[in-house]
Amino acid sequence: MEIHYSAVILLVLGVAFTAYGQQPPPHIKPRYENFLNQHLGPHVNEHICDTEIRKRHITAPGTANGCKEVNTFIQVNLNDLKAVCDPEKGKPQGNNMFMSNTVYHVVTCKLRSGARHPRCTYRGRKSTRYVVLGCDGGWPVHYDEGIING
Repeated sequence: MEIHYSAVILLVLGVAFTAYGQQPPPHIKPRYENFLNQHLGPHVNEHICDTEIRKRHITAPGTANGCKEVNTFIQVNLNDLKAVCDPEKGKPQGNNMFMSNTVYHVVTCKLRSGARHPRCTYRGRKSTRYVVLGCDGGWPVHYDEGIING
């Protein structure tokens, strides 16, 4: 039986929307979905950057098929990731930015060669770091950076 990747994404997003028994408001939902697609990667490893970025159709901002220079996948479950946006569980940084209280495993994929999909090739590197997320109404919508020494 063949499982299409789009079905898996829909399943992940379906689980994501039921986190904490609620869904993001309609004005936040598209940014939240995009954030999850680009950065939630509990099972992504440093050897499959090319495959993941291609399957998820991750492109450079403002382009339909330009190669993104760097993309980071956070290896954490959805509830822990969403908790970063809670002022009692994440550290407020100002401007709706929050830093995780604990370090997370991340996979950073850096463009090695190529300018347009599907010819993008990436080099992945695994590390641990605090993550800084942009949040809207308690929902993660932007990966800002990782901080090695919080």
